[in-house]
Amino acid sequence: MLRLAVTGATGFLGWHVRVLLRALGWPEPVVVTRADLADPELVAAKIDGVERVVHLAGVNRGDPAEVAVGNIQLATQLAEGLKHCGRPPGSLVFANSVQAGNGTPYGDAKATAAGILAETGVPFDDVLLPNLYGEHGRPFYNSAVATFCRLLAEGGRPEVHADRDLSLVHVTDAAARLIGVPAGGSWDPGMPALRIGVQALADRLVQLAATYQMGKIPSLVGRHDVRLFNTYRSHCFPAHYPMVLPRSADVRGELVETVKVHGGGGQTFCSTTRPGVTRGEHFHLAKVERFVVLRGSAEIGLRRVGDTEVLRFAVSGDEPVLVDMPTMWVHNLVNTGSEDLVTMFWTNELFDPERPDTWPEPVAAA
Repeated sequence: MLRLAVTGATGFLGWHVRVLLRALGWPEPVVVTRADLADPELVAAKIDGVERVVHLAGVNRGDPAEVAVGNIQLATQLAEGLKHCGRPPGSLVFANSVQAGNGTPYGDAKATAAGILAETGVPFDDVLLPNLYGEHGRPFYNSAVATFCRLLAEGGRPEVHADRDLSLVHVTDAAARLIGVPAGGSWDPGMPALRIGVQALADRLVQLAATYQMGKIPSLVGRHDVRLFNTYRSHCFPAHYPMVLPRSADVRGELVETVKVHGGGGQTFCSTTRPGVTRGEHFHLAKVERFVVLRGSAEIGLRRVGDTEVLRFAVSGDEPVLVDMPTMWVHNLVNTGSEDLVTMFWTNELFDPERPDTWPEPVAAA
């Protein structure tokens, strides 16, 4: 369990690094902001005695000259802070890019930044990251995956103007590599990549979205199938929920179609919950989990990890709906009625007590 300092902690990759640290139960990282980096003495005081500094801060988009200058400046400022540090960190990890040194302003600036950091004398790990995708990526900025998912979630359709091959890595795997943890049930620091063309990616997401818009679960047979689905769902939440379930009735009673899966494994289970009792109070990094209240009334509470705002959905067995828990959102289920609550749950994988992908945390932020 290491004590880390992180630059760029509020960005896409930075948020996922902090979520993974939270799941692992590691200490909250020391956050070094861009304003901090302008003061080498302040940087030195913040990183004094930490085991590892993870440098994520960078400039990825904008005017080419500003991109080049920004990435070099950030590395120079961090290096200056390291020089003033009385107890230097045990290691320095740089979130570099596979584009480093490719002749573009961005690529050459990243290569220069790596050289500056390597000269600090701190043991240096230069991690060349490919295209990253994952939950809550910023569309038109972080990746084509984020852009396509947002367009589809808003009822549009992605357009591909130039097809090319991509190598995509899920951001949690990149976070695991950067902070230095062994493989787990929800991450792989080996950063397994999905190699796919832009047009094929768009087609895949279009099909996934079309299936899910009807409340059905698309085929989730591979690692990246699950993660692309979770990424798409992050752009649907919360506007698309709860989803109304198909329901039919005749003289015999009623039938509600709760889960339809196009491919892949899964586990279904039911629970009863006493009045006033709360279930859940945890989050998942990759697991897909569906809640459907079949009898009684309940409130589903959700909070994005690291945020304080809690979203609440009132649900009832009188009008069954589905709410799929977004990954990296803490969630719970409270029986708000006077009788036992009956709830059906579905997950895309069998529960494995050795790798449960269930990380305790209360919905009510401390």
